[in-house]
Amino acid sequence: MIPAIVRLVNGALRQRPARQARLKDLAAMRLPLMAILDDCPGKATQQLKARIEVARTPQEIWMLRLDAFQIISQRYNQAEAAKRVDGIAHCFDGWLDPRQLARAK
Repeated sequence: MIPAIVRLVNGALRQRPARQARLKDLAAMRLPLMAILDDCPGKATQQLKARIEVARTPQEIWMLRLDAFQIISQRYNQAEAAKRVDGIAHCFDGWLDPRQLARAK
């Protein structure tokens, strides 16, 4: 038990602080996410785009992709939603833990 706690604490101490995203960095993540919703009209899409606009961190924007996936899959299908969401994952490279960038299914 103690060795596991020591590894956990040491790992936390080694992690470097997250870098601060600038407005242009956030825009480079927001715009592609909103673009994959362009052909999905409706109130839910409008509300999601408004939430994307006010998201303040790369993590917040990335989490909103799940809502985008839902909207796209309702309009088309899950395969199309996965293709679109996976297509914007590169916009988040370097901003998120690589394990968070898993492909949509």
